[in-house]
Amino acid sequence: MTVHIIKLCVGIDSVEHLIESRKRDPRNKGKDYNFHITRYKPKRADEILAGGSLYWVIKGSVLVRQKVIGFEPVETDNGTKCMIKMDKEIHLTESHPRRPFQGWRYFENNAVPKDLPRGQKHSDIPIEMSSELKALGLI
Repeated sequence: MTVHIIKLCVGIDSVEHLIESRKRDPRNKGKDYNFHITRYKPKRADEILAGGSLYWVIKGSVLVRQKVIGFEPVETDNGTKCMIKMDKEIHLTESHPRRPFQGWRYFENNAVPKDLPRGQKHSDIPIEMSSELKALGLI
């Protein structure tokens, strides 16, 4: 069974900002993957590697996902951490509001937002306003 991860995208203001920051990050140069360093390796890593993705929460809403392709231990100044390796392709998803949380969480298949059709973009309405309109049933 496939399981996903959900994580806040701290310091990122938009999908475009995420894409640009991935391009500018010197740690991504020459690699065929993106990565994120986290404290612990998920106990359900095998289920995540069976087709799971990391869903990013940007400004209070899930907006994108990246397919998880591996986990690797890395040594840091603070001890051993876990590198989550992700495919470089960023898939836009339907906007799905999420409250703040710390770290990452498992995200079951029945809770994940659908991918947007290829070529479709998110609305030009600010994320906060879009979330409120969606909560009121107006969009």
